[in-house]
Parts: sequence; structure tokens; C-alpha cells
Amino acid sequence: MLPLIDAHHHIWDLDANRYPWLQDEPPIPFRYGDYRALRRNYMPSDLRHDAARQNLIASVYMEAEHDPADPLRETRWVHDIAAREGLPNAMAGAVFLDRADAAAIIQAQAAMPLVRSLRHKPKGVARPQDYDAGHRIPGSMRCPTWRAGYRWLAESGLHFELQTPWWHLGDALALARDFPATRIILNHLGLPADRSAEGLTGWRDAMARLSDAPNVLVKLSGCCVPGRLWMAALQAPVVLEAVRLFGAERCMVASNFPVDGLIASYDAIMDGMRIIIADLPEAAQRRILSGTAAETYRLPAP
Repeated sequence: MLPLIDAHHHIWDLDANRYPWLQDEPPIPFRYGDYRALRRNYMPSDLRHDAARQNLIASVYMEAEHDPADPLRETRWVHDIAAREGLPNAMAGAVFLDRADAAAIIQAQAAMPLVRSLRHKPKGVARPQDYDAGHRIPGSMRCPTWRAGYRWLAESGLHFELQTPWWHLGDALALARDFPATRIILNHLGLPADRSAEGLTGWRDAMARLSDAPNVLVKLSGCCVPGRLWMAALQAPVVLEAVRLFGAERCMVASNFPVDGLIASYDAIMDGMRIIIADLPEAAQRRILSGTAAETYRLPAP
């Protein structure tokens, strides 16, 4: 089995840290519906157990919406866990680009040994028909304050982890072109949850335009469809289209565990990904399963 680097997963200790979305009532609206099953500790030992069959050689922690009052506390905690457990091997920390402390937080995060990138989910609209290319929604990628914080990433050398639905990818393209020195790593394939013909056409067109920016990479992850089992046949069209558009050298797989554990097992997702890309040349498979992540997050090459 070819080696795997999981480029996007979480761990959390609900006894040691505060995660408002996991611990507060009522639960927030969530794309997979009821997520109360996630209200349990999930640590490196749990990830290793879930990934036991997958030849996992390294992993990348993604910020888990820890208490925004102190984003650096999460980073320090992850470093402590990694020192004890050997996982994760790199991480994406949190920042709030439209806050007055954005530059200071970026600088502090960049000084942490495991931090390679930062995430701040930009504001947007919930439906493609509500999107307006001229919008200036506060906290969005078009927001002047948000963009003023974003510009500090280039100086830090950190990448930006972007989680946004596909109808906001035009904003992402403008961001990529305006700040070419900063790599954007699109999380979860741009969230193609709507698999209708119209939904897939909109997603494909948006991804095709975004692929023109050479500083954008894509995580083949988080593409579960609410209410449907994770099956290779269901996911193959979006995964292979992303690989066709961006090339294997800009694509990487990730589990989004334990969140995507609401929909499928770790093996179902990763075995499915291996099936989907099985007809690609072995060099492309290796890039997607580990090589792109190793290069992007500065991990030892498998």
C-alpha cells in the first residue's frame, strides 16, 4: 500500500480546552446535520487506530475552532501533544484576519515550529443564487479589513487554508492574483455538496477558473454528501475533475477526521480515494497520497 500523509485532520481534548461549537448549546447549523457524536475526546491514538490499515506516515493538524479569545493556546497545546505522541507532524493554526491583532497573531504563529499555514473561514452567502460579485460583506474575502490582515501572510511565509463554498471561488481567485506570494490551499474541494447537474456545472466552472492561479492547491477531502454513504462511485467525478484541473502536483488527500467520521469510516474514505485514483500513473498517485502534502507542509518525503 502506498504511503499516506493525512493533510487535514483534527484532535481535541474537551476536558483541557474550549471549543464553543463542540461544547455550547444549542449546536450550530452544520452541513452534515446533527454532530453531537463528535463531542468526545479525539487524540493521536484515536487517529492511529482509525488509520491502522492505511500506511499513515505523517499527518497535518487543522485548527479546530478553538476559543477565539486565545488562538495561540491551541497551537501551544498541539505542540505539546506532538512532542509526546509523535503526531501531528505539522499544523495549520488559527487567525482572525479582520481583528486588530491579526498581524501579531500571524507573526507569533509563524514562530511556532510546526505551523505551516493558517485558517480563517471567510464570511459569505449560503446559496449560489445569493452571490453578488460586487459584495463587500464584512469578514469576507472582499472585505478591505479582512484583506488588510491577509497581506501579512506573505511576509510570514505561511500558507492560507481556505474553506469556502464554490460560489465564492471567484473571490479566492482575486485573492490569489492580488497576493501571488501566498499559497492558498482550498479545503474540501470547494464543498461540492450539491451533486445535481446544475450544482456540478457551477462547481466545475468555478474550479476551472481557480485552477488558473498557480499558487492554489486543493485538498481532496470533506466531500461527503449529507444523507448518502461515502462511495468511490459517488466521489470519483469531483475528485478526478479536481485532479484533471489542478494536476496531481497540486492535489492532496485528507480525512477531515473525526468530522467526516459522521458519514464514513477512515478506511471507507481512504480506500475509496485509492480506488478513485488507481488508474492514474503511480507517480501521480504518490503525489496525491503523500508527495504534495510533504512538499507543501515541509515534511520528510516518503
